[in-house]
Amino acid sequence: MAVMEIKDIMNILPHRPPFLLIDRIEEIVEGEKIVAIKNVTMNEPYFVGHFPQEPVMPGVLIVEAMAQAGAVAVLSMDKFKGKTAYFGGIDKAKFRKKVVPGDTLRIEVEIIKLKLNAGIGKGIAYVDGKKACEAEITFLIG
Repeated sequence: MAVMEIKDIMNILPHRPPFLLIDRIEEIVEGEKIVAIKNVTMNEPYFVGHFPQEPVMPGVLIVEAMAQAGAVAVLSMDKFKGKTAYFGGIDKAKFRKKVVPGDTLRIEVEIIKLKLNAGIGKGIAYVDGKKACEAEITFLIG
């Protein structure tokens, strides 16, 4: 059973389809860690052009999905409710496996540093238990 469904996520994040890139939250420890799911379907709008003959989820959108998951973990905290998390930077990003229609992306983000209005999260996205992407994401809260 999911901890949060899409309607709950949209109460925390300002993102809306087609740019909301997580479908549900399976586990959350506010301000510390989160596990989110993205079911990648052929209906994703970016597959029209990336790539028509071989659809592949763009790496930057995988990192964005990790950032959205991390934002839910932080913005769920009482002191950040109603705020927005913004990208401050991306570091150590590595792409290890293609993500294609039919894949279920399991996104795990650990908040490794959190200060007054900024922090760093370490995200790993898996497909079938294999690492597809990892990155450190710096974020600002405003």
